[in-house]
Amino acid sequence: MNYAERLQNVTVLGAAGKMGSGILLLTAVEMVDLSLLPENKDKSFLLNAMDISDEALSGLMTYLKVQVQKLAEKKTVWLRKMYADRTDLIENGEIIEQYIFDVLKLVRPVTSLEPAYKSHLIFEAVAENADLKIKIFKQIAENNPNKPWFFTNTSSVPITKLEKEADLKGRILGFHFYNPPAIQKLVELILTENTTKEVEDFALQYAKKLRKKIVYSNDFAGFIGNGHFMRDALYGINKALELVEKENLSFPEAVYVVDKISRDFLVRPMGIFQLIDYVGIDVVSFIMGVMNPYLDDEELYSPELHKMLDLGVKGGQFSSGAQKDGFLKYEKGTPVAAYDMDAKNYADYADIQSKCDQKIGAVPASWKPWKAVNFNKQKAAILDEYFAELNKMDSFGANLALEYLNNSKNIGRKLVTMNVAKCDEDVNTVLLTGFYHAYGPINNY
Repeated sequence: MNYAERLQNVTVLGAAGKMGSGILLLTAVEMVDLSLLPENKDKSFLLNAMDISDEALSGLMTYLKVQVQKLAEKKTVWLRKMYADRTDLIENGEIIEQYIFDVLKLVRPVTSLEPAYKSHLIFEAVAENADLKIKIFKQIAENNPNKPWFFTNTSSVPITKLEKEADLKGRILGFHFYNPPAIQKLVELILTENTTKEVEDFALQYAKKLRKKIVYSNDFAGFIGNGHFMRDALYGINKALELVEKENLSFPEAVYVVDKISRDFLVRPMGIFQLIDYVGIDVVSFIMGVMNPYLDDEELYSPELHKMLDLGVKGGQFSSGAQKDGFLKYEKGTPVAAYDMDAKNYADYADIQSKCDQKIGAVPASWKPWKAVNFNKQKAAILDEYFAELNKMDSFGANLALEYLNNSKNIGRKLVTMNVAKCDEDVNTVLLTGFYHAYGPINNY
């Protein structure tokens, strides 16, 4: 079965979710593009969009239509060639409308697993729950005579566990897209000892067609991305607690300080508490719980995450993409307050910012915000100058930032020592590409 034949019948599980919708969009476009090639004109293509909610699937189809139009508008020259035999399609608008129609026609929204029993390829993006994934995989495998391949988007569950307990015998790999899949270039590729070369080769070809950057991670819970992020998050939370105890700061003040240090002083797109909120406090807590049993020399657990969840504060995003309140409160996506677990309300930045900023001290004179650095052709020189200056400072904020920087570096090195990542470069690539950091954690700063 060649590449195009494998993609003739595909199912995306969890298709209406945040990750699943992006995976569905990318796969639907790739399948339609294949169907338009002369050698595939006689082939039929079908993509099952499986989710448990009819309402969510309805919203998914609207999302697809909007996104496909944007993609089509960027490749009208190619589409004109593909539709050259259609004399009824003259204007670009007509060609774009036809392409949208062809994509939507390919997608079949479903709320049951039965359609997956005929698929050759299964993309899975359901909840980060090993038992649920295994149950679904087993049900499909036992009822599908085609011996389908399973590409799981899990960001934390070991692939070997899924393979063994669902009895998939080499027909599974981890294909971890980063959020949002339609935009993010990074994919972590995780193989088991049994993953066949044929499955791996297809994954690489599929990634290349989608213009994704592949980084291999060894099959250890959390892989490279969450292996760094979860430890970085735990450090940030514990550092805030330390500031409460030793620096006479309230918890909201300590959260503000650590978030500002990890964003501004470390030149990152988000502070660590904002990033936890973005991913979801519930998701971060759950992933730590998945990873923790596999760790021998450390405890990846934060009582504060559970306290927040008990108070009903979860973070995450609304269906519109707007940020929900978590450790921080947001207005138009910008943090404006930090949560006080004792008072059970938010402390406005307007009331705490002056005190905290005075304690932190000024950033180095050469400092530029992440956006001005990350997309600058002179990024390396800018960072060299900035960190050289930061290393010479002796302010509270500078010392805290350098401690944080060093811990991040140690986490990266630990991932290589543990053989989660094959080399320093892979760790750096994941943080640079998947998390949009301006520099890798294993650095010379």
